[in-house]
Amino acid sequence: MTEHDYARKFLVLIDDSPVCDRAVTFAAHRVKRTGGTLVLMAVIDSEDFGQFIGVGEVMRAEARAEAERMLDTRIARIREIGQVRTETVIREGRPLEAIEQLVADDPGIGILVIAAGQGDKGPGPLVTHFAAHNRLHILVTIVPGAMTAEEIVGVA
Repeated sequence: MTEHDYARKFLVLIDDSPVCDRAVTFAAHRVKRTGGTLVLMAVIDSEDFGQFIGVGEVMRAEARAEAERMLDTRIARIREIGQVRTETVIREGRPLEAIEQLVADDPGIGILVIAAGQGDKGPGPLVTHFAAHNRLHILVTIVPGAMTAEEIVGVA
C-alpha cells in the first residue's frame, strides 16, 4: 500500500468553539504527513425544531446553512495547509451520539481528534466523555488547549 492508498480517516467535530481550530490544525497536518482523509462533521441540534409549529423547517434550514458555513470556513483553512483529502458530514442530534453513530457507520474512521478547552470550565464535554467513557474502537487524540499552532504543527 502506498501513501496515497492509505485509507485511515481522522474525524473532527466542527463547531464554533475556539478549540475546534486546534483539532482541525492537528488533524489536517497529520493527514498531510501520513495520508488518509480528514472527515469534518457538523452536528445540528434539532431538539427545538418541533416545538414551534410551522417554523421548524425554517429553523432546520438556517441551522444547516450555518453548519455548511462552518465547514466551508474550515475547508478554506485546510486548503492553505496543502493537499489534504477531506469529506464533510452533517448530522442532526447530539454531538456525542452523532460521533458514535458516524464511527459505527464508517469503519474507515480510525482516529477522533478533539481539543481540550482552557480555563475554569474544564477540558470540555467531548474530552470529558471520551476520556472516561470511550466505547469507540478507535483512537482518540486530545490536543491540549494551551498549545500554539506552531507547537501543534510540530507534533503532527
